[in-house]
Order: sequence, then structure tokens, then C-alpha cells
Amino acid sequence: MQEIKRDLYLNKLINRRENGMIKIITGIRRCGKSYLLDPIYKDYLLSTGVKEDHIIKLALDREENRKYHDASELNKYIKAQVKDKDMYYIILDEIQLVKDFEYVLNSYLYENNMDVYVTGSNSKFLSSDIITEFRGRGDEIRVFPLSFKEFMEVYPKNKYDGWSEYLLYGGMPLIISKKSDEEKSKYLKDLFTQTYIKDIVERNNIQRVDILDSMINMLASSVGSLTNPQKMYNAFLSTGEKKLSNITVTTYLKNIEDAFIVNKSERYDVKGKRYISSPQKYYFSDIGLRNARLNFRQQEENHLMENIIYNELIVRGYNVDVGVVEVRTSKETKQLEIDFVCNLGTKRYYIQSALNIDTREKTLQEENSLLNVGDNFKKIIVVKDNAKPWYTEEGILVISIYDFLLEPNSLDF
Repeated sequence: MQEIKRDLYLNKLINRRENGMIKIITGIRRCGKSYLLDPIYKDYLLSTGVKEDHIIKLALDREENRKYHDASELNKYIKAQVKDKDMYYIILDEIQLVKDFEYVLNSYLYENNMDVYVTGSNSKFLSSDIITEFRGRGDEIRVFPLSFKEFMEVYPKNKYDGWSEYLLYGGMPLIISKKSDEEKSKYLKDLFTQTYIKDIVERNNIQRVDILDSMINMLASSVGSLTNPQKMYNAFLSTGEKKLSNITVTTYLKNIEDAFIVNKSERYDVKGKRYISSPQKYYFSDIGLRNARLNFRQQEENHLMENIIYNELIVRGYNVDVGVVEVRTSKETKQLEIDFVCNLGTKRYYIQSALNIDTREKTLQEENSLLNVGDNFKKIIVVKDNAKPWYTEEGILVISIYDFLLEPNSLDF
């Protein structure tokens, strides 16, 4: 298998090296967190002169390391490896398996020769209580499955074939090593049944696995559509399900989010400058996982493309909301939707996703919500066409999905 570099995340680790904080690497299981730390980051440390015995690594999800799920045993082991005053790099994989891990990690904040890195596959361990335990010295780095750009760095064919492959099977790193469609499909389906569902059930003591399964299927079927727990609950009631509460549906949805399977995008009233509490949109962390969940049916490219654009924006560090623009006429008040309102510091972009805008009528349709925003922030339409970037008559930038995904500065064309 060709080496996957993951330079974006490596540079984030390098920039945080020995910063006095605990580096918390999070993300969905099997997205490459462990590989990022060892061998990628470990090799970097060795290349800068760090001695091998000054890198202490424990994979806590391995059977032989089960005894270190006890916090005191873990602490004893690590302290025994620290033999001098030089800097030690502590790498702990799947730290959430250790009961009361936050107290152990907190104690290392007072050691001048310990630089600590932990991974976790569940956002619950980043709750406000635990961050408080770190006294503001926990530094999160969220890792995602391969972006299209990372995928293309190891994919042997052209970007058009790459897009078709990525649209179907996504960017879970091990997908690259699978040769046949059957292998890829089985791998993604097994990830759900043998890893994600199992983890959620065990971690949250789920009683109704059938409901959890159905909810994941609902989310997979409604990518790009508005939904909320009440809507899901009503769907269950309509099928005759009576032994179910709205609270259970709400809790299970939060459990799915906590496992990083989906990400929630809130709705934002652009003119009113306020958030709309419900409903929201949910996007899958990996489009291949979404497709596998539905047995590779429901392959609407427009919705899949929207999901991939959302993920790319999140990877680039933007806060991403669904935009709502209210337009009033003498006859009616309409709410128009902007696919993505993206904020990063003082920057803001409004982005629409469209397979094509091959007629003037289609162009005006996609522009409508953007033209009614009423501010001067940049407005962009991302299309499937492989055309060079161009501007519409109204001054809106149109770029291809390939340019958007493959050029890191594509929003500033």
C-alpha cells in the first residue's frame, strides 16, 4: 500500500510540539489517528534527534494492554519509562478506554519533560467537565478520513476516475489497499456492524439496537435534507412503533454524533443574524460509509457532492452553517436556502453546490439566495463541470468541484 502522508495533520502536530498542552487527537474510528501518530509523527520526532526510548506509546485498544485501562496501572507504567530529565513523548491510543484518565493526564501537565498526545474516538470524552479538568490546557486536533486531495495523492488514475471512486467508496484510509469492489463494499459494511454500531451500543448501553440501526439509515437517506429528532420520532410512530420515546430518539442521535459518524450543521438566518434551533442538516464524516449503509443505493450525485463539499470545508477549519435568507415581496415572504455559510476569523464565504448551471435560467436559480444576502462577502457556486473558474454577470464566482477540492486556496480564486 502506498504511503499516505497526511501533511495537514502532521504540521498541526509539529506546530503544537512541546506547547505545554495535552494534544487530543479525535475522529471517527479507522480514519487514521493512530497511523498519524505512529509512524508519521513518530518518524518525524526520530528525524529531529529524539531517541526511540523517549517515545512511550501504548495502544489501549489491544488486548495485551487491557490492564492499563486502570488509571493507576497506566500511570505506574509511564512513570517507570521516564528515566531522565530529557523530553519524553507520551502517545496513548484510545484514551477513553481508561477510567478516570483525565486525572492521570492532568498530573502530566505539571511535568516539564512530558509532551502528551492522546487519541479518542468518541467526543463525549471531550465534554466540558473533562476540558475543565485540563484547566484549559487540552488542545484538540480533529482528524478526518482522506480528503479528495489526499485520496488523489495515492490514487493511480486521473481525477475524473478518482472522483467516481471517491464518490462511491469515500476516503477511509484502508480503502486504498482494497482491490475489488466486493472487498471495498465488505470493508465499509463491516466497519459499521463490527466497529461503530458495537462501540455505540457498548459505550452507551443501548437497549434498542434496531432503532439505532434505523436512525443511521434515516440519516444516510436524508443527506442534504433537513431533519431533527421529532421528525425521526414521527417516522417511527407512523410505522406502528409504540414502545419508543422522543427522548430515546434524541439520545441515540447524540450518540451517533458523539461517535463522529455524522456532523450536524445548524441553520443560520443570515439577515436576522441568529440561529434557527430546528431542524438541522446532518452530513456523514465519510461518504463511502454513508453509501455502504444503504447498500450503495440512492446514489444521487448532487447530495453526495454537497456532503463532500461540507467535509472539505470542515477539514479546512471553517465553521459551517446552512444559510437561510428571508425575501419579502408585496405578496409573500419566502425563505431561500444557501447550502453553506462558512466562517473563519474575519473571513466569510457563501457557497452553493450545483451539479451544473448550463443555462442562464439555472444560473439565476442557483444565484437567487446569494444575491439576496445583502452584504459584500464572497459568494461562490461549486459545480461538477470541469471548467476554469469564471464569474457570472452578477459577479458570483463559479468553480469546478475539482478545483475546489484539489486547490487549498480555491475559495480565494
